[in-house]
Amino acid sequence: MRKTKLWKKLLHVEHVVLEDADVEPALGGAEIVVVGLRPDRGHRLRCPGCGRRSRFYDSGEGRRRWRALDVGVMQCFVEAEAPRIRCPLHGVLVAAVPWARPGARFTAAFEEHAAWLCAQMPWTKAAKLLRVTWRTLQSIVARVVAGLRGGAGRLDGVRRIGIDEKAWRKGHRYITVVTDHDAGRIIWAAEGRNKQVLARFFEDLGPERTRLLTHVSADGADWIHEVVRQKAPHALICLDAFHVVKWAGEALDKVRRRLAADLRAAGKNDQAAALGQGMWALRKDPAGLSPGQRASLAQIAADNKQLYKAYLMKEQLRKCSGPRAGTAKRCWPGSSPGASAAASPNSPHSPGP
Repeated sequence: MRKTKLWKKLLHVEHVVLEDADVEPALGGAEIVVVGLRPDRGHRLRCPGCGRRSRFYDSGEGRRRWRALDVGVMQCFVEAEAPRIRCPLHGVLVAAVPWARPGARFTAAFEEHAAWLCAQMPWTKAAKLLRVTWRTLQSIVARVVAGLRGGAGRLDGVRRIGIDEKAWRKGHRYITVVTDHDAGRIIWAAEGRNKQVLARFFEDLGPERTRLLTHVSADGADWIHEVVRQKAPHALICLDAFHVVKWAGEALDKVRRRLAADLRAAGKNDQAAALGQGMWALRKDPAGLSPGQRASLAQIAADNKQLYKAYLMKEQLRKCSGPRAGTAKRCWPGSSPGASAAASPNSPHSPGP
């Protein structure tokens, strides 16, 4: 593999020419990787607002650096000239570069990776992992979300989507996220979680592309189901596998508590205590049970047929909702990739009892 192609793969950049790559000392005795790039002939001197090729104005502030994805344990930076151009429509601006969003000091690949981490873990941990500040992450997520709002091309050809909300900071601050199951990527996001926010997604999608939807997966939130039934009544509403299994576990726990209360009322305190001790045996995956939990489960099977039957129903539902062998991995909101979805009882297409 050529050196230029290797660096393009490592940095996740395109339409560039590699100038050089070197290791430089940094503060604290650490070292950083600095890769010199320049846009290729077709992507030079482009306006960051409209993308139009414009006239060279001046050299601006000289060379500039953008933080890129780390190379191993070392921080990596992209370095390039940052000339200014004169756009007939937008005036004098710093020329756009193909590896970063306008005004950003991070590459687009770094920002998308950072935004994904913020959706998967607390922001303080993501900031520590990426070696940036919490405020920097806030700016990065704002740029990524703004890009998703304007990225109409991501909405083309979608058939099966998932809708979920993600908490992004304390104080009940949420982002509504729409995922394309077939592509396995986020296609739309906006701050807030209510019917008005979700209605904006269908406005951006438009009536023609909305008619192409076949499946919409979500949790049991009524505000999601109401908007989907109004905007896409022909689509099959599904419940994501994570919540289906969660609800089954909660129902099983209610059965356990009710039976334990009945046993205590009948004066069978020892049997009631055994049900309490078997709580984790009923909740956990059978493959991960300890020897003591296996013994508790066997005791429940022998002494309490009703509870054991409810446990078997929960396990059968978990297996039905889990990933199937030979199927492609999907990005289901609220669940692990590859999880399937069950038809919602609120959907007009769901089977009867």
